[in-house]
Amino acid sequence: MNKTTRRTALLATAALALAGCAGPTVQDYAAESPTLDLRTFFNGNLTAKGLFTDRSGRVVKRFTVAMTGRWEGDNGTLDEHFQYSDGTTQRRLWRLKALGGGRYSGTADDVVDPAEGAAAGNAFHWTYTLALPVDGRVWNVALDDWMFLVDDRTILNRSAMSKLGLHLGDLTLVIAKD
Repeated sequence: MNKTTRRTALLATAALALAGCAGPTVQDYAAESPTLDLRTFFNGNLTAKGLFTDRSGRVVKRFTVAMTGRWEGDNGTLDEHFQYSDGTTQRRLWRLKALGGGRYSGTADDVVDPAEGAAAGNAFHWTYTLALPVDGRVWNVALDDWMFLVDDRTILNRSAMSKLGLHLGDLTLVIAKD
């Protein structure tokens, strides 16, 4: 095997390996039920309980969130009030828009660019960059956020957090309608 053939074979192997690492898409869950309608679920009062684990799996912080969602047609808000295990608090006000075809966008003051995502079946997946205060500095971290409707009152939510492609940790929450 000559040098060019070996290089081509190596590149093809690398491409196949990367393709094998591709994650699920929201359409993989299109046939799953119950069907998640964000405008229905995130309308009214909700409560979430969750935790953040670092990349080794160690629990770093626990939290609860009181949420109020409101929708008028295709426009919604989700007002989140966080209470962390270390006694700190935070508020995030999402401004949401249903774009049709199961697609959504969202903005918040600490979200760098609009979040974009889609729902299919019992799943919702969106990605966004969060401006996260860390030790007096602000880090822009990427979130890959998945939600799964378990029943008409419960969502399980898992978000992978990364910076510059390096996995920082995961957020895990249970969201319940009051």
